[in-house]
Amino acid sequence: MATIKTNYGALSTLITVFFFWGFIAAGNGVFIPFCKNYFHLDQFQSQLVDFAFYGAYYLGALGLFVAGSLRLKDIVSDWGYKKSIVIGLLISLLGAIAMIAAVRIGSGFNFFLFAFFILALGFSLQQTAANPFAILLGDPATGSNRINLGGGINSFGTTIGPIVVALVLFGATSYSDDLLKGLNLDKVTWLYAGVGMLFLLAAALFHFSKKVPSGKIDQITEKPNKAINLMLIMTLGLIICFWPVFDSYRQDLENLQATDILNIEYNRMYWLSAALLLIVFLLLYGRWSSQKNSNGWGALKFPQLILGMIAIFVYVGVEVTIQSNMGELLKQDAFGGLQAADIAPYISMYWGSLMIGRWTGAIPVFDLSEKWKNILIWIVPITAYGLVLLFNIIAGKDMSALYYYGVCVLVLILSFILSKNRPVFTLMLFSALSMVAMCIGLFSTGMVSIYAFLSGGLFCSVMWPCIFSLSLAGLGKYETQGSAFLIMMILGGAIIPPVQGKLADISSIGIHQSYWLTVLCFGYLLFFAWKIKNILKAQGIDYDRVVLNDD
Repeated sequence: MATIKTNYGALSTLITVFFFWGFIAAGNGVFIPFCKNYFHLDQFQSQLVDFAFYGAYYLGALGLFVAGSLRLKDIVSDWGYKKSIVIGLLISLLGAIAMIAAVRIGSGFNFFLFAFFILALGFSLQQTAANPFAILLGDPATGSNRINLGGGINSFGTTIGPIVVALVLFGATSYSDDLLKGLNLDKVTWLYAGVGMLFLLAAALFHFSKKVPSGKIDQITEKPNKAINLMLIMTLGLIICFWPVFDSYRQDLENLQATDILNIEYNRMYWLSAALLLIVFLLLYGRWSSQKNSNGWGALKFPQLILGMIAIFVYVGVEVTIQSNMGELLKQDAFGGLQAADIAPYISMYWGSLMIGRWTGAIPVFDLSEKWKNILIWIVPITAYGLVLLFNIIAGKDMSALYYYGVCVLVLILSFILSKNRPVFTLMLFSALSMVAMCIGLFSTGMVSIYAFLSGGLFCSVMWPCIFSLSLAGLGKYETQGSAFLIMMILGGAIIPPVQGKLADISSIGIHQSYWLTVLCFGYLLFFAWKIKNILKAQGIDYDRVVLNDD
């Protein structure tokens, strides 16, 4: 069967923006404790950095959808993927400039949050364009592999981002309270001046590159009034749910009784859980209603997209929550009783696991013989695992406890061999393996449990491209609109982790048993993989069969 050749020149240029997303997002992990110390914040307030960052993805993608719907012309399709990415990079440049202004003017924490929001707003536009663009640059059946390649570069950014940021700010690869207190803000200025320059150079590279096609799609769509109403209702509902959570932090918790503080914590969990259920309920309602009458629903009339939106929400949430709550888990006596300074290697290995899997998943992108692909499927993950160890050893971290984690990497290799590059089967297999890994972690303690939870990063590694490409399959002129909807659901990273954190605060559950939430998340992803196969087959789409026939 003839396939569309991959545009490697354009793809090599495109993946540069994937690096920025990972580098900046992971670098925030260093900036958060600085903000906490410098502005005298509590733990929740310091997390508003991530909330502003990921919230921008939701609001940015929502704005693109609503504006395009009112014009009856998708904005990203009208601009073209190339122009959209350039504009997104320039918006991120404005965010970097705002960060410099916040430092130079001596503004408060709110101005810093505004700068992070603008920075991520540009990322929202870039991601809305870049993911479907990667699919467009070759055979749609292998689109998940090209997104995997970008994801591998993204993971490289998440691996070195914290190390580079710590070196620039502190002159060391790790940081302490003393270093945070002694930080010279001029270093923050120089950091974001460098970041802003990189954004400008990347924008110029895209704009002037003749290898990168415009990616412009001149198509007019009907006004999706029902979809607009649904998303606006969802946004209003999220504001209602989030307001009590933030409002509670206006109180002086230090002067409250223990019982009052506990009631506040329970109240936060209820409202965060309500936000999660609201999103799921409204999306399922949209699917049910669009099946009865598809008029006015736009891209949301496709069941694969609605179920994919829930899948992206759950995926991002579970990917983040595994590591976000791992620090607290590792402090428990049954899991080593580690000090805060000793936890970093495990968090680094978790994010490194995503890099290992994504580098391996990107192998099919390259025009290689089957012999070389079979060789590289062993060499690439083992090399990537070695690099994660090496980067951390150079950074002065003790990685001896993770030398046997290579056994989990071997399981990943065997899983890739079994999956044979089939997106549906890959998602199904890796979701099932993730559930097994989480259950092993829940029914054991010590290093066995730690390795099991860490391996969630290995199996999560290739889920995003599979979910993204399968959710957009068959959408045609609604593809970029569907991409915006999927980017909105990155919001899962801001809701699911605190829900698990609040579950862990319940004495009868605790941090260890709170990981049952991850089993439920991977359970939905397994269901999605099974359901999407039948949905796409009914529409005459079977990517797994196409890939097998090409082999």
